[in-house]
Parts: sequence; structure tokens; C-alpha cells
Amino acid sequence: MHEDIINEIKKGNRDAFRHLYEEYAGYAIRTAKAITRNDELAKDAVQEAFIRVYRHISSYDSALSFGAWFYRILVNECNRLLNKEKKNISIDTSLLENNAQLMEHSKESATDLYAVIQNMADLYRIPLLLKYIKGFSEKEIAGILNLNHNTVKSRLFNGRSLLKEHLNMMEMEGK
Repeated sequence: MHEDIINEIKKGNRDAFRHLYEEYAGYAIRTAKAITRNDELAKDAVQEAFIRVYRHISSYDSALSFGAWFYRILVNECNRLLNKEKKNISIDTSLLENNAQLMEHSKESATDLYAVIQNMADLYRIPLLLKYIKGFSEKEIAGILNLNHNTVKSRLFNGRSLLKEHLNMMEMEGK
């Protein structure tokens, strides 16, 4: 399906690009908000990411996942804007509310989970978001973040361990 749309975009079909935009925009905004902690920066990052996609669609390798290619552009754009603004990164609570896996916990646990994730270092938080919120494989995350596959595995493992440790401490303290 994406191949046909991408071929049409390469031919200059604006309706095909609009279709692609409509398919990815909602997810892109939520992801960008999770990375930037800022609605305006998220909107700017998504806009810039789509502009880059449109301008560089000819360089897209159809042997790769379009989603991974797009999210790599989006994450890079979020990081570029954050570096420019020199602001901290956060997570949008709506991402947690939309994820069935994370919502197995009670609403109270989700609040605790949100607080822990919000305060995690980017190096763990972003891979966790891409894996568990966006559903990317470790290999895709490695491509998106331009990291070694083993580095991604390590960061996911360490991020999950930190998350578990913080939640256990909170549980033992009785909040």
C-alpha cells in the first residue's frame, strides 16, 4: 500500500502526499509531544518532518519500513528543535492512556508510571517510547536512533529495570 502512495508522491501527486499525511499525522503528533513535552515544538517537528519527507522521498529505500524511515526523520527533527530550544523532554499522558499494555495497571499505577517515565533520561525514555508506545522492533529503533542494535537492547533492558525499580520503591513507600 505504501509503495503505491510513495510512487505517486514521487510523481508529484499531492493527493497521495495528503493521504500519507493523514495516515501518519496523528501518531506523529503524539510521538513528537512525548519527546518534546511541548505542543508547539511537537507541531513544528511534525511539520518539518513532513516537509523533509516530501523533499527527500526520492531517497527513500522501499526495501526498508516507511514507518521506521519516517520516525527516524521525526525523532531527528524533535532533537534538532530541542537542541535549538534547550528544553527538557517529557512524555504526553495521552500516550499512556492509549496503550493497553501499560493500562493493565490501575489508574493510580498509570499515574506513577507516567511520573517515572517523565523523569527518565532520554537515553532510556525514547527507546522505551518507540518500543512500547509506537511498537517498533529493536532493529527499527536502532535505525531510527542511529544506534547499534545491542545498544538499543541494553537501553531497553536498563530502562525497564529503572522503571521497575522506581515503581517497586514507590509501592514499598506506600506512595
